[in-house]
Amino acid sequence: MAIEILLDKFITHLRVERNFSPHTLVGYEGDLKSFINFLKRDNIDSLNKIDRLQVRKFLAHLAGKNLEKSTIARKLSSIRSFFGYLTREKIIAQNPTIHIPTPKRMKRVPSFLDLHEVKLLLALPNRRTLLGLRDRAILEVLYGSGLRVSELVSLNVSDIDLLGGMIKVKGKRSKERLVPIGEIGLNSIQGYLKMRQLPGKPAFFKNRNFQDLSYNKEPLFLNFQGSRLNAQSINRLVHKYIKLASIKKGVSPHTLRHTFATHLLDAGCDLRAVQEMLGHVSLSTTQIYTHVTTERLKRIYKKYHPRA
Repeated sequence: MAIEILLDKFITHLRVERNFSPHTLVGYEGDLKSFINFLKRDNIDSLNKIDRLQVRKFLAHLAGKNLEKSTIARKLSSIRSFFGYLTREKIIAQNPTIHIPTPKRMKRVPSFLDLHEVKLLLALPNRRTLLGLRDRAILEVLYGSGLRVSELVSLNVSDIDLLGGMIKVKGKRSKERLVPIGEIGLNSIQGYLKMRQLPGKPAFFKNRNFQDLSYNKEPLFLNFQGSRLNAQSINRLVHKYIKLASIKKGVSPHTLRHTFATHLLDAGCDLRAVQEMLGHVSLSTTQIYTHVTTERLKRIYKKYHPRA
């Protein structure tokens, strides 16, 4: 069977049986296609010809292109998962990636905004327009609850518990969790929904029927056509306001998630509570946020040093 057909079967397996997100599936497919294309250059078009040496040659090829170790490690993980699937399905006898070490990744401190920058960013959307109220609510949810962009765009109106102050989030592999949302964030969402339901709905929501906002599938955040916003739109939106705020740091929507975790831990929040709110399976993933900020160092120094 052709390698490309087996790749399609593997991606279908990840989507149907493992409930991987579309974003993750694109990553797996891209990594594996680059490996397959590399093999074709060596005239390798059969699984029987792929051994550990071929995998190591591919990793050396990637290293020669000066790719980040994290990128190489991710591609190896994709290849390892693919051959693991083929082994379990008894399509091949042995996984050629066994005993190939994963490149050690450099531990980077995630970028985040300080509190002044966050306040500046959240104050920018125009709260007198529906679009501005929507954008403010989006930024508040990203920072106030630490959601991934994929989780944010999947939110329905019914996922917001306005009385309890909680958001029902569908995370990776369709795993659901409840995340708190602060009073300011709730007020932003309420203001947006209230204007959204006013008579004479805005022209850019003309294709949407708002008669029953409690309907389970009613998206929370909409675009000009009245359709659910996608990840690319959220990315453009965040970059728009970052530019308006004149913040020079490299910022993405995920930076607000980093900021959420950093600010909680800096204020003394329990690491396991942050893990649960972020939806991390492993505590070690959350521990990347335990870096100490300059402001926290100053507070600790001032509190404990006798000459402060």
